[in-house]
Amino acid sequence: MKVLKFGGTSVANATNIKLVLDIVANKAKQDKIIVVVSALSKVTDTLHLAAAKAAANDESFKEIIADIEKMHLDTLKQLIPVSEQSGLLSHVKRIINHLETLLDGCYLLGELSARTLDTILSFGELLSSYIIAEALKQNLKSSSYKDSRELIRTNNNFGKATVNFDVTNLLIAEFFSFNKDQVVVMPGFISSSTDGISTTLGRGGSDYTAAIVAAALDASDLEIWTDVNGMFTANPKIVKQAQPIATISYQEAMELSHFGAKVLYPPTIQPVLQKNIPLYIKNTFSPEEEGTYISNNPIATTNPVKGISHIEKITLITLEGSGMIGVTGSSKRLFEVLSQMHINVIFITQASSEHSICIGIQNEDAEIAEIAINKAFEIEIDQNKVDPCIVEQNLCIIALVGENMKNHQGLSGKMFSTLGKNNVNIRAIAQGASERNISAVINERDVKKALNTLHERFFEDNTKQLNLFVMGVGNVGEKFMEQINQQRKFLKENLKINLRIIAVSNSRKMHFDEDGIDLKTWQAVLADGEPASQQEFVSKVKKLNLRNSIFVDITANQGVSQLYEQFLKESVGVVTCNKIACASEFSNYKHLKNLSRQYNAPFLFETNVGAGLPIIDTVKNLIASGDKVNKIQAVLSGSLNFIFNNFDEKNSFHDVVKEAGVQGFTEPDPTIDLSGIDVARKILILIRESGYTMDIEEIANESFLPPACLQTKSNEEFFASLIEYAAHFDGIYQEALSKDSRLKYVAQFENGKASVGLQFIPKDHPFYNLEGKDNIVLFYTDRYVDQPLLIKGAGAGAAVTASGIFADVIRIGNV
Repeated sequence: MKVLKFGGTSVANATNIKLVLDIVANKAKQDKIIVVVSALSKVTDTLHLAAAKAAANDESFKEIIADIEKMHLDTLKQLIPVSEQSGLLSHVKRIINHLETLLDGCYLLGELSARTLDTILSFGELLSSYIIAEALKQNLKSSSYKDSRELIRTNNNFGKATVNFDVTNLLIAEFFSFNKDQVVVMPGFISSSTDGISTTLGRGGSDYTAAIVAAALDASDLEIWTDVNGMFTANPKIVKQAQPIATISYQEAMELSHFGAKVLYPPTIQPVLQKNIPLYIKNTFSPEEEGTYISNNPIATTNPVKGISHIEKITLITLEGSGMIGVTGSSKRLFEVLSQMHINVIFITQASSEHSICIGIQNEDAEIAEIAINKAFEIEIDQNKVDPCIVEQNLCIIALVGENMKNHQGLSGKMFSTLGKNNVNIRAIAQGASERNISAVINERDVKKALNTLHERFFEDNTKQLNLFVMGVGNVGEKFMEQINQQRKFLKENLKINLRIIAVSNSRKMHFDEDGIDLKTWQAVLADGEPASQQEFVSKVKKLNLRNSIFVDITANQGVSQLYEQFLKESVGVVTCNKIACASEFSNYKHLKNLSRQYNAPFLFETNVGAGLPIIDTVKNLIASGDKVNKIQAVLSGSLNFIFNNFDEKNSFHDVVKEAGVQGFTEPDPTIDLSGIDVARKILILIRESGYTMDIEEIANESFLPPACLQTKSNEEFFASLIEYAAHFDGIYQEALSKDSRLKYVAQFENGKASVGLQFIPKDHPFYNLEGKDNIVLFYTDRYVDQPLLIKGAGAGAAVTASGIFADVIRIGNV
């Protein structure tokens, strides 16, 4: 004998019910079947709403009942041949009329008792089970219907009645000893008290009904049919990468269902556990899938963690005070008062000093609990021996569950370090001696991030998902997006890094997609995006609160650089080629670095100096290894090197600067490069990363541009001034020729002083043969005294800059 239970989504409409009928018919070929069904999808909630409206003297309850009636009549008409509908339709209408009478009574009295509500809610299952039983009879004559209220007896605790198993088991056994039908359909959720009053077994109680029947009859197995392929390693609606669990123990299943795995009602396990009846979680819409097998002997796996679950809408109440230390009975008094108020305690933790006791309860019980606890400890509170209880709401409990976790070291450490790296603050921790469950209380806003982070750590083969928010998609930004699109598969397969672009923005538009933007169509979706707003961009990033979030700044915008603080405080990493922040006041530079450490948020800016060259990283490694930088000489502007390498008798200074802009070597505003400010920022950043304190005003900037060129107000005026002062630039070139030298824009630091400016470089100097847009840096250190450490390579261009940004992103992924 098998017991099959079908949930609300499985019987949501006639189409779904037909699938149920097929499953039942196939099962009935081999075994006698008992079918327990829920109400049609959402009907129980709708009945509850109708009851509340009726009790509030709101006549709209009649419209709700009319909708419920239509839903059930339509379903019946689609399942039953027209020739046999008449009597059945009349029966359904009689049930609805009875329901309407009860609601009219609530309306007239203006009240809704728990007893009446249980009776009203029972109509959902009564209607669905009757319709399904009659539909089944059309093709399976050896089938019948039995009202669960006649078999399952409870006390009068309306809303969640307690089953009298002695009486119930006898009634079930007696009925089925005489019933010879191949299939019996029963309503779930509903029962009756010993005096015949309708009761309910709690929301989700249809699972429990099926388990009660299965245990009473020593069924061969119990199958719970729902709309998912079994129990999952996490809630698949929150964790997209969640996987079905093939086998699991009764105890593990109980823990997961208690902690919010809604696919199974928690009390369901106990009756079948006592009889060692296997339990299956199956998918009505994919009956061929294996689902989850729950038993005493699940198949062993290498992963000690079976699932990650959570309970939302939790309030944490803390009772503490010196008057509790060493005083016996404090805990007893606390839990006794909560029991008297019928408040369920979900979570408990107590400091070994006995100075405080912390409990987790449902939000809806918080106000009652606070009043009751303060009343119970009123004398101690007045004497300042105990503090008034502390109430914290908007929390959530997350839990790692696994039968074999006790045999594996370091799981708690992995759990909490993983959460800590993503700035998920833990308010309380509880772990039983069995180590089957490790629970933590966190802020409700962090639930999604916490679950995804933990699932990634324990179930995804250590694949790390990085969520990127990209601002600035011009020349460099386009190359960056191309490179990510090209390398995503390689990174996932070889480095276990899964890159997703969650947002893109330019100066006009921005677009967000929590599931990741398609990199083949990002330009089109951005063009149709919402108006760009820097603060709105930040707000959306905060609201999404995704794990491993990285803000990528590919602009030269000062306003964007001022957003870094907000991101770092949210543990959002920052990768930037924008030099403004790191070249701002030294106090701001240090503040950002400190925030990075404080909030465990990476702050990487390798491309601030030398585009894709590993210059900053080299400096960091030198300093970390105990070396000291004493002197720096560098050509740090690929654009200026390109300009002076190509400026000669054949190519005017104006034309060469224009060409540098066309090739993407200069900033959109070329005066940033030619004024020397860009180079000054770069050498300043190197000086700071070398461990020195300096501000940009301390760097001597010897400009080669006539003052009039620097006073222009637009690019057009600037290029016109280059033509006007062509003789000035030709004079500089001729002077270089006369000295048998080449022009290089050099940055220097030595003895605490720094400068940037155009220099005449002789043939024997390392900078003389620096070609194209290359950069070169010479580091003289305690270890590199006579022969400096030299770094040389392409220092400008969209592709190399994009690759440098990309490298910083990958560096974060490898941490």
